Amino acid sequence: MTFTLIVRSILIYAIVLFLFRIMGKRQLGEMQPYELVITLIIADLATIPMSDTALPLTHGIIPIISIALIHYFLAFLTRKSLRIRRIINGTPVILITPDGVDYDALKKLNMNFNDLMEGLRTSGYFNLEEILYAILQTNGSLSVLPRSAYAPLTSHDVGIKKDEATLPIIILAEGKCISENLAVTRIDENFIKKSIATKGDYKLEELILVTINNQGRMYVKPKKGSYFTIDTNYSGGNV
Repeated sequence: MTFTLIVRSILIYAIVLFLFRIMGKRQLGEMQPYELVITLIIADLATIPMSDTALPLTHGIIPIISIALIHYFLAFLTRKSLRIRRIINGTPVILITPDGVDYDALKKLNMNFNDLMEGLRTSGYFNLEEILYAILQTNGSLSVLPRSAYAPLTSHDVGIKKDEATLPIIILAEGKCISENLAVTRIDENFIKKSIATKGDYKLEELILVTINNQGRMYVKPKKGSYFTIDTNYSGGNV
């Protein structure tokens, strides 16, 4: 009996994991309403055949696959048709305009001022007078456009030219070099050792993370102690 439960659990887990991988990687807070409903249904369906050995395994697998197919079909329709997308997902709602809070929009969404203020504080805004527009997106997130007087300055605003940001790539993790990423960056293990030696007598096994970007800036985090950075002579590979 115990072995049967273990096998059924592993099979259901593998199937559900596979289905969620092909359904997409949205987090719960980013899901559309229909996606959240489908996720909850699949989770509930998966627990039944896991624990009830009297129920044929196919009675759990078939409904789960059917729900996943429904999700795929709805996702396909929302990609192809704007009208269907509006029906299924809804449309964004403007909660704050240049004239202030739209009370009718709040009532339509069954929200109160506390809900609105909580969303604004989460976005980093505490005063209503700072906000030009606030829009509730279809996935429940709140997008805020501040008034120009309260918007943070950028390098463009003050006439400063900055280098384009680059994406650091992990070249070592948990003491081991990542050969694929070394090939991408066109550096080798010796380059890492020589660079780190300028900061102390570290062995690669003592490091949990090393990254490098196109400007040659290396980020190093030892297992013990604080991280440090190194400006190397690296000029960029394929990062």
